[in-house]
Formats: sequence, C-alpha cells, structure tokens
Amino acid sequence: MQEFIETYTKNSTDIENFLIETIRNLGHLQLQEHNKYDKLFNTFPSLELIYICEKETLTQCSPNIYKDKVSDSQNGINRKYLMNKIHFNENGISVSAPYISSASGMMCVTVAKLEKDKIYFLDFKMTLLLQRLGLVEIHKQFNIVNKSFYFLISMVMILLSVFTLGYSFFEFVNAVVIKAHFSIEAIFKPIVAVTLGLAIFDLAKTVLEQEVFFKSYSKNSKAEYKVLTKFSITIIIALLIESLMVVFKIALDDYSQMVNAVYLIGGVSFLIISLGIFIYLSKKSE
Repeated sequence: MQEFIETYTKNSTDIENFLIETIRNLGHLQLQEHNKYDKLFNTFPSLELIYICEKETLTQCSPNIYKDKVSDSQNGINRKYLMNKIHFNENGISVSAPYISSASGMMCVTVAKLEKDKIYFLDFKMTLLLQRLGLVEIHKQFNIVNKSFYFLISMVMILLSVFTLGYSFFEFVNAVVIKAHFSIEAIFKPIVAVTLGLAIFDLAKTVLEQEVFFKSYSKNSKAEYKVLTKFSITIIIALLIESLMVVFKIALDDYSQMVNAVYLIGGVSFLIISLGIFIYLSKKSE
C-alpha cells in the first residue's frame, strides 16, 4: 500500500486535475440524483461511494450510495471531521489526500463539490484510480495465477533447502561419528551444503516477499535487482567457502595442484567484481 501512496503523491497534481475537470464537465450533480448517479459511476469505474451533507452543519442528509446498493446506516451522521480535508477551489471543488475510508476500510481519495446549500462527497478507490490513469498495472485474473505459481515454486525451493540442510547434517554425522573420520573436508562439505540451503531459502523468501505477499505493481520497480543481488551474494559466499576447502585440501595432499585453487579463487573474485559493478550501475541509474 505504501507504493500506491508514493505513486499517488508523485502524480497528485495530474490526478487532481483529472478529477476536478471531469466532475466540472459533468455539470450539476443534483441533476444526477434521479437516476442514482449512474452516469457518475459509469464515468468513474473507481468511484465507490457518494453521499451528501448539509453545507452549514456537515450532517449527512443522504444514504450511502454505492454502484449496486444504497445504505441508510450513515444517514444523519455528523461529518465535521471532514473539514480538515476540504479546501474548495474557485469552482467549489476539493480533492483530499489519500486516507483509509471508514466505509470500505480501503485507501481512498474524496472529492467534495459544493452546490448551493449542500456538499456532495465522492469517494474514489485509490488503487482503481491509479490503474485507470495507467500509473500502476493490475490484472486481477493474471495476478492470481502469477501469485499462485510463485507461491508453489517458493514452497518447492523451501522444501529443497530443508533437504539440503538435512544432507549437511547427515554428512557431518556420517563422517565424524559413524566413520570416525575427522578431516577438513568433513567440516567444510556440510558448511557448503548449509550455505547453499541458505541461498535457496533466501531466494524463496525474497520471491514470496516481492511477488506474493508484498507484490509490486509499479512500472519502475527495482525489486528484481534486490532478488538477484541477495542470491548472488549468498552463492559467492558458498563459492568462497568451497575455495578455502580446496586450498586446504591441496595444501595437505598435492602442492602441484595449487594452480587449480588459484583459478577457482580468481573466478570467484571476478564474480565479486562483476557484482560490485552491477550494484554500482544499478544505484547510479536510480
């Protein structure tokens, strides 16, 4: 939701101008009352609620009018708290900042229009308004399929990370306890497996955060950089541990093979430099 608020704030001037001009061109809202404001709801798919208050007392003098229903539960309620959100322009129209609607519990923007002795309040659902103006991309049906797929893949990766952790524990117990063969390799192999398990779990967690639970809808989202960076760092750590194990093993067995360790360390160093350049260029582009 924070992302929607930031997007709205960044484009607030254009959004407010769109709402003000469109409502002004529709003429007197009082003339729409006979058909339950069907024209307004058809013009604004993001419009979720209309109600009317007395100008002097700000007491609601109409039911809550939705597109497909009418509710009398709020009729007669005093709306003086809305005074802080109302700042009429020369056309008698005011647009509020985003806030949580007490009627729907969702983020909304309220447009108030003054006509004679009444104030007409129009609540717009912020997410649909941003989508209508092309500031965010939300495709409900595809989003459900997309989230389901990411959730399934993430669960599989978490399961594999648990198996990797179990394998590292089994290898350590098998080498040290069962075979009674305590060596550098017996220590480092489980560490590498645990690190790989951590990398897999961390990737699954990041995918769940970015694509399932806190889905980003912004067109300029940089979430993919975060996923790649975190996963790359974990893999590099695993490779560094493996390189250290190779160095110890060669030092104990055969110094003539040390050049292979140098190649491995050089390859990991190249990955670190490449990742550093990638992070630098990513931050610079932002």
